[in-house]
Amino acid sequence: MAKIGVIGSGTWGTALAILLEQKGHAVTIWSAIEAEAKALDEDRVHPNLPGSRIPEGIRITVELEEAMEEKSLLVMAVPSVFVRATAKRMKPWLKEGQILVNVAKGIEESTLMTLSQVIEEELPMGDIAVLSGPSHAEEVAKGLPTTCVAGARSQKTAESIQDIFMNQVFRVYTSPDILGIELGGSLKNVIALAAGIADGLGYGDNTKAALITRGIAEITRIGVAMGGKFETFCGLTGIGDLIVTCASIHSRNRRAGVLMGQGKTMKEAMEEVHMVVEGVYSARAALALGEKYGQSMPIVEQVNQVLFEGKAAREAVNELMLRDKRVEASGLMWKEYEERTMETAEK
Repeated sequence: MAKIGVIGSGTWGTALAILLEQKGHAVTIWSAIEAEAKALDEDRVHPNLPGSRIPEGIRITVELEEAMEEKSLLVMAVPSVFVRATAKRMKPWLKEGQILVNVAKGIEESTLMTLSQVIEEELPMGDIAVLSGPSHAEEVAKGLPTTCVAGARSQKTAESIQDIFMNQVFRVYTSPDILGIELGGSLKNVIALAAGIADGLGYGDNTKAALITRGIAEITRIGVAMGGKFETFCGLTGIGDLIVTCASIHSRNRRAGVLMGQGKTMKEAMEEVHMVVEGVYSARAALALGEKYGQSMPIVEQVNQVLFEGKAAREAVNELMLRDKRVEASGLMWKEYEERTMETAEK
């Protein structure tokens, strides 16, 4: 049994706390809001996780020191916009080499840093790792089969996280590619906004498939240019996470996109979703990364224009469809295939 502190009482942190407690670990959840902590402690139900109870064995506190002291592992589960501020607050109590697993997804707009990079800057004494994948909190809390990837600097840390989290309904793989994992997890939220916008406009499955496919092409281009591995974007934290976020009824990014496709402003959509829509916060950062690394990101560009420049959603889709003609994969050379065809014909 491990002692684990979950820093953040949102749906994802709560779902992971339930999972970890059911595996036999001693779990403490920290909330920054006293009224929220009191309600969770008394009701044992998260308002955004209907049908799932928080076990009595899980302790809920507003004292950060209590959530961190004597813990073999900490889970950072606050929204991306609060990661740096929370990390600063954690500094007095984080021990040298203590494992801190970030499960939030996003890119800091002001620095273009991934969240693990932000945490490492604020908490250099920690052993910073990530856990990500196609994993909606609503389903994890109910014990539905889910797979994720643990990314860490060392194999030992990744396998330790794997051992702590993995059970018969939550399968965990390991990977050394923290950067690729985080880029896939954050950039897919921007593409999911586009998928939701298309749904809100009443477009069909063909459109959704096009956005998912061309979306992963954009994510992979920028990810590889930044140093992520191609294989990561073909896996759970790349195409896997993108598919679930673009298609699921649980996806707050898709839901916000649907509302915008139906005519609501970005602010109105975020208020109606009533949860943090990470894609909105990552959109500008994604566009800036594309410009910094010289990578074309047409879907990200159009999403930014809809979000921040008042562009009509239908016009954005039309512009994507009417872009200059392209080949699908630039690595495929016509000459090679034409020569092969000629050789076959000569035989």
